[in-house]
Amino acid sequence: MELRAIREKLYVHDSDISDSQFSNAKRIQSSFRDVNLRQSTFSDASLADVSFANVNFTDTSITDSDLTGIKTNGFLVADLLKAYQIRSK
Repeated sequence: MELRAIREKLYVHDSDISDSQFSNAKRIQSSFRDVNLRQSTFSDASLADVSFANVNFTDTSITDSDLTGIKTNGFLVADLLKAYQIRSK
C-alpha cells in the first residue's frame, strides 16, 4: 500500500507494516499502537508529535530526523544519544 501527501493524523493499531519506508514526513502527529515496524526506515522525518506504544522496532533505521522531545521508557532519546556519544569516545 502506498500513501502519499497525508496531511491529517494517522492512527495505526494492531498492524504489521514491517519493512515500510517513511520519508519526508513532517509534523505527522500520528499514533502507532501494537504495530510491527520491523526493518522499517524513517528518514527526513519529524517525530516530535508521534506516539509509539508496544511497537516492534527491531532493525529499524531512523536517519536525518527531528527527535525533539521523543522519549523511550521515560528517557529523552536526545539525552541517550549524547550519553552514548560521550561513552564511545
